[in-house]
Amino acid sequence: MSKFDEKIALYKTSMDKKEIKYDEQKLIACAKACGPSIYNNDSSTVAGSDKKELETVRNNYLIKKLGLSESDDLDGILEYALDKIGKSNPKKHRAVFYYLCSEKAGKFPA
Repeated sequence: MSKFDEKIALYKTSMDKKEIKYDEQKLIACAKACGPSIYNNDSSTVAGSDKKELETVRNNYLIKKLGLSESDDLDGILEYALDKIGKSNPKKHRAVFYYLCSEKAGKFPA
């Protein structure tokens, strides 16, 4: 099994535990959109309590990658992802967080 496949299996297990329904192909697209960050211990997760980190997700993923704009309730999208994963959950996998943001926005990376 490749390292990427191992990460996808980890994300699926994490989402199953939280009872989050997902489309595997869309999850894979979100993981690919994360690039090499999913392989680094620090960058593979999102610090939901760090405003700078959430601003980075807003700018680099929601706006640049998905093509959303400020009028798309970006704060609401981020809040949705935080609520679904659990604000107190320290393991907010970046790919899962991106998936939930995409789900809320109704737009997934190509």
